Amino acid sequence: MSNNRASIERAKEVLKIEAQSILNLVDKIDRNFSRAVNMIYQCKGRVIITGIGKSGLIGRKIVATLTSTGTQALFLHPVEGIHGDLGIVTREDILLAISNSGETRELMPIISSVKHIGAPIICFTGVLTSTLAKNSDMVIDVSVEKEACPFGLAPTSSSTAALAMGDALAIALIDKRKFREKDFYKFHPGGSLGERLRATVRDVMVVGDRIPLVQAGTPAMKAIGVIDSMNVGFVLVTDKKNHLLGILTDGDVRRMISKGLSFEGLAIDDIMTANPKTIDEKASLAETVEFMQKIEITALAVVNAKKKLIGYVHLHDIFGRGGSVNISIT
Repeated sequence: MSNNRASIERAKEVLKIEAQSILNLVDKIDRNFSRAVNMIYQCKGRVIITGIGKSGLIGRKIVATLTSTGTQALFLHPVEGIHGDLGIVTREDILLAISNSGETRELMPIISSVKHIGAPIICFTGVLTSTLAKNSDMVIDVSVEKEACPFGLAPTSSSTAALAMGDALAIALIDKRKFREKDFYKFHPGGSLGERLRATVRDVMVVGDRIPLVQAGTPAMKAIGVIDSMNVGFVLVTDKKNHLLGILTDGDVRRMISKGLSFEGLAIDDIMTANPKTIDEKASLAETVEFMQKIEITALAVVNAKKKLIGYVHLHDIFGRGGSVNISIT
C-alpha cells in the first residue's frame, strides 16, 4: 500500500511541476512572440520545423496542429536535412528550430545552411544565450525551472513547455487568419466527416418508394422477395395506416433457413421482429452512429411522433453511399 501511495504522490508531483512550467510561460509571451506570429502570417512559403529526439517529436506535433489550422508546415529531421532534405527549404519559408539547450549538435549545420539560403529562423529554446538563440532571427523563451525527472535528465517539463508554446503559436495564428470552424473542417483529415455528422437523420434518410416495405399479412415469401429486390438487407412492416410494426432482415432469413424452417404458408407477421429500434428524424448523425454502435445494427427505421414510418437511415448513407445522398450544410 505504501508503494502505491508513493507512486500516486510522485505522479501528482510530476503533474504539478509540468503544469507550473506551462503557467510560467505566460510571463514569457512578449513582443518576440507577436513578431513571430506576424512573420509566419506574412510568410509566402511554409513553416519548416526541425528538432531531434524529444524536441523532434514535439516538432512533429506542432506541424500537425499548424497544418490542420491553415498554416502550411513540414517537419525536417536535422540528420536527413544535412543528407539532402534541406533541398525543400526556400527563401520563402521560415525555419522553426526547437532545442531546450540551444546547443544541439545536429541542428547547427541546419541553422548554418538555412541562414545561407536566406530563410528567417525562429527558435524555441530554454537558453537565451545559446548558439541557437544567437543565430536566430526570433527567439521564443521556453525555459523551465526544473524537469519533472528526479535526475533532471529526461526532457519532461521542457518538452511540455515547448509543446504548449507551439499550441499558443498555432492558436494565435488562427485568430490572425480569422480561421473559423468551417475552415477547420476543410483542412482536417476528418473534416468532411465531422461536418457530415453534425447533420440530422432528416438530411440523409431514405423515403418514399425507396423504402423496402410490406404491409402486415403479406406472405413471408413475398416479403423475402422484397428484401432481395430492394437489396438493402431488410424489409419493414407496417399496418394499413403506416404505423411501424416490425422488421425482417436478411440475417433473420438466413438463420431460419439454417434451422430448416419452411416459409410456405407463413405471413410476414409470423417471422418478423416486432417493435424494431427506431430513430427520430431530428437526431444528429453523430447520435445515430453512436446508437447504432451501441445496439450493433446498421440500419434504423425513422418514425414520427405518431409512430408512423417516414423513412429509414443506413450506416452507408450516413458516411456517403456512392454520392447518392447529398448533404448541404450552411
